Order: sequence, then C-alpha cells, then structure tokens
Amino acid sequence: MSHRVLIVEDDAALLRGLKDSFAAQGYRVEAAADGEAGLAAALAGEPELIVLDIMLPKVNGYEICRAVRERGSDAAIIMLTAKGQEEDIVLGLNLGADDYLTKPFRVRELMARANALLRRTRARQDEVFRFGEFELDGAAHKLFRAGRVVALTAKEFRLLEFLAGRPGRAVTRDAILDAVWGRSIAVTTRSVDRCVTTLRAKIEADPRRPVYIHTVRDIGYRCEA
Repeated sequence: MSHRVLIVEDDAALLRGLKDSFAAQGYRVEAAADGEAGLAAALAGEPELIVLDIMLPKVNGYEICRAVRERGSDAAIIMLTAKGQEEDIVLGLNLGADDYLTKPFRVRELMARANALLRRTRARQDEVFRFGEFELDGAAHKLFRAGRVVALTAKEFRLLEFLAGRPGRAVTRDAILDAVWGRSIAVTTRSVDRCVTTLRAKIEADPRRPVYIHTVRDIGYRCEA
C-alpha cells in the first residue's frame, strides 16, 4: 500500500518538482500552495507524511504543525525553512515536527529522510508496552492508565515509547536525542532532561522517586517496566 503525503509549499516550481519526485516513488500525493489550503487538507485527510514549508501565505507552517499535533495526528512532519535560523528550527521541533531541511536542499536527501521516518513509524505501529497500570499503544499513539487516556505531547510519547522499548537498559541522552528529536543541531541534552521531567509528572506517583523512568548518573535514563 502506497503512503499518503501532503506537500504544502508556495513556490510553484518546487511544489511541482516535489510532487513529481514523490509520485515517482509510488506515493499518493496531495498538494497545497498556501497555508490555509494546507491546513484544511491536513485536518480533513489522513496523510502519513507532511512536507511543510514554514513561510506560507495565509497560515504559516508553525500553525499547521501545531493544529495537526493538537488533533492527535502521528503523521511524520518534515519542515522546510529558507532561513536556517536556530530559533525557527527549535520552534518547529517543539511544536511536533520530526525533522527539517534548510533551503536549498537536495530532493534525494528529502526523499531519504521521508522514507526513514515512515519506516520508523511503520515499525512502531503494532507495538504495545505494558507497565504497572499503563499501556502504551503505538498503533493508537496513546498512553492508557487503567483504561483512561493520559494526555502526552508528541515528544513525551516518543520518549516514553523509545525507553519502554528498551526495558532495563541504560540509554544515553545522545541516543534519545537522535531517536526522538532527530538529527538536529538546534537541541541539546537539556531538552531530554526537560522532557523526562514533564513525562514523570504525568506517569509517576512521586516524580522525585520515580518507579518507571530512572536516571542513570552521567549516562542518561532507564525504563523499568
């Protein structure tokens, strides 16, 4: 079954080239030339991948990314930026983007990143992790506690999923960064620590004495299931 991709880009030539490239690899392609149309397409359809320009007319890429994540979508999102400024990249990643490319970029690199993101998503889909009263459902992209949904951000979910898939193993902060935030120069290991803190507040009875997510001194974290 072919993957569904939504491309939101206001540069007509680039949009046409990306549509042709994805279609040539068997993707089912939907395209939008402004943010308003892109937002409507993202919320009305169920794209598995969104290639999203940041600077768009009517509605910018940040607003689209935020709305998609608030809807609970697990679509892979790659943001495109012409600025290449650290603050732009950080904001996009914090809103739930999975990766970014700075213009100009090679279409082959974009395709490689898109394929890698979708492989990771597909590998997670059938995984269910259980610990204590919790059940982490990769297919539903939800965490349940005694049958009730626990609200997590996209990064919190990916962090818990990554750790839960390696029970009892010490995982370095760098490994977590690579798996959860992707290859970005704009985030540091402090981002991991902050995310662990907010996640513990949601799943631990006493975040100061964690039962599930333990700190491994000078290394990173370990999940005890």
